[in-house]
Amino acid sequence: MKPIVAIVGRPNVGKSTLFNRIIQQRLAIVESEPGITRDRIYADSEWCGCQFTIVDTGGIELGDGDAMAVRVRKQAKLAIEGANVIVFVVDGRDGLTVTDREVADILRRTEKPVILAVNKTENWDLAAHSYEFYSLALGDPIPVSAAHGTNIGDLLDRIVSFFPVEETEAVEDEMIRVAVIGRPNVGKSSLINAILGEERVIVSDIPGTTRDAIDIVIDKAGKKINFIDTAGLRRRSRIEAPVERYSVLRTLRAIDRCDVVLMLIDAVEGVAEQDKKIAGYAHEAGKAAIIAVNKWDLIDKDSKTAERFRASIRQEMAFLSYAPLVFLSAKTGQRVNRICDMIESVADQYFLRLPTAVINTAIRDAVAVNPPPTDKGNRLKIYYVTQASIKPPTFVFFVNEPELMHFSYKRYLENKLREAFGFEGTPLKLIVKQRE
Repeated sequence: MKPIVAIVGRPNVGKSTLFNRIIQQRLAIVESEPGITRDRIYADSEWCGCQFTIVDTGGIELGDGDAMAVRVRKQAKLAIEGANVIVFVVDGRDGLTVTDREVADILRRTEKPVILAVNKTENWDLAAHSYEFYSLALGDPIPVSAAHGTNIGDLLDRIVSFFPVEETEAVEDEMIRVAVIGRPNVGKSSLINAILGEERVIVSDIPGTTRDAIDIVIDKAGKKINFIDTAGLRRRSRIEAPVERYSVLRTLRAIDRCDVVLMLIDAVEGVAEQDKKIAGYAHEAGKAAIIAVNKWDLIDKDSKTAERFRASIRQEMAFLSYAPLVFLSAKTGQRVNRICDMIESVADQYFLRLPTAVINTAIRDAVAVNPPPTDKGNRLKIYYVTQASIKPPTFVFFVNEPELMHFSYKRYLENKLREAFGFEGTPLKLIVKQRE
């Protein structure tokens, strides 16, 4: 396992800015408004040949607070418990606060390496103020500026100095990346928690609780699956706050970097226009897909309910005809245990590469059953087919005249490839070229 580094501190001290600086990309949302980061956000990073996982957490607010603050505090404590090294971030401009002292008391009791980073010390005068933080009894404070990159190298040197040698030599295994997508409040975070068997992601009835795309890796019988919990996408006219606009961009980026999308639909509300737009983006991006109808426990059923729902979804989302469909309930756990097996099956099809000879045998059989069309006496001739790539499986057809390949015959050939080789859950890309 790679060492885990948790960044903790009270709200708005620059934890997410520091997180982004260390991983060298804008993954965590950064706003001047306190409380933006709510869940734990994971990312891999490297320094001087040492690989590690760094975790950004929500700001710790002690005291009773509202329900959301209590849950954020719980998430931060979970990150602290799982960390090998803790980076405690304080604000050099604000100086030492009562909350800083209380958080420091909590961290000292963990008996784990704690590095004190005094952020927002862009100049010498501010850096000089860092000496007051010695009273926290957490060792030498390191003055840094996450926004400007000042002393970040010194901070990273201190971090990796606590890593055991054997833990920095981890080899990255191949993993399946799964983006859980859907409209707000459809149950994406609840489903991930149900799969994991623990409350890893904050769940609330308030739409928009999840704002960042959050990576969570599980190991299932030696196969790693990286779940990406995304913010719900709503209509553009309903997106108001700047932070929510960032969330939409992160959801689209999460789709771009995943292998499989797990498309959640609310069983009570059915397929909405926004569901089709979200799924359409994933389809156009060439991602494998699974359709999961959540909140199935809330539906009054008879012997034909599932079949009616299935027919309606297939009609509304005809472009995802290749995607397997499952009815489940994240709340009760109904059929949740099937999800990981479905993901592995779909991913296998997404990564499938076929020998050229086998492909051409299947295409010759298809052509024998249904010959290519003609246009003004010219008949389409398919000389041979080869698979150019995977993710998604892409096939190149070399023909005499590409313009003779009608879209209906192209769809027929795609269906024949699916009949012969499966490809359940994955789109297929067919390219037609003229043989030189």
